Amino acid sequence: MPTTARDRLVAAAFELFEGQGYDATTVEEIASRAGTGRSTFFRHFRGKEDVVLPDHEALLGRVADRLATAGAGGREVALREAAGIVLAHYLAEGATARARYRLASTVPAIRDREIASVQRYVRLFSQHIHTWLDAEPDGPLRAELVASSVVIAHNHVLRRWLRGETDAPEALLDQSLAVALPLLRGPAAPAPTIVITDGSADVEQVVAQVRDALGKNGARAGLGPA
Repeated sequence: MPTTARDRLVAAAFELFEGQGYDATTVEEIASRAGTGRSTFFRHFRGKEDVVLPDHEALLGRVADRLATAGAGGREVALREAAGIVLAHYLAEGATARARYRLASTVPAIRDREIASVQRYVRLFSQHIHTWLDAEPDGPLRAELVASSVVIAHNHVLRRWLRGETDAPEALLDQSLAVALPLLRGPAAPAPTIVITDGSADVEQVVAQVRDALGKNGARAGLGPA
């Protein structure tokens, strides 16, 4: 049961939007249904679009706080937990999140605001990841790719939950981030080529044989006694 004025306004807005449509609902009707006045509505929201959307300012602040605490060995954990903070917020909203999803599919103004909010999360993740990676080889590019991938992975899972396609969104987020995060660790070092020889051939002969074998196989070569 909504207790704060803000919560009552949100609940009233969604009831009216679902019952009579977004365009047909006025701020006065929302305030009246919530048991407040226009001035109370505008203390919390700038307009109807704002009452529909999650409190992204608070969410972005929580994500930023988590990313700011990441040490060198805990960056992947920080990204996973930061994405989890956002997903947990939507899951806690339950029916409200699903009602918003339905509205966004039919009201262009809400859809546009949601799209704009996605870019705010990408920028936030990108800012922190750049500070981690920019000094590394291909670091700036990897930072942009990782930031976008984390947000895309989260949104993929969120949409599936909103459509009722998964009842285990947290586990699915873990799986999706496992696909999104490898670039954070950088390219894997090439596997070494091991050469075994009895010492009867000189170094130049061994090197020539290794090059010849690699050229033919396009993979690691192991040579027996020369």
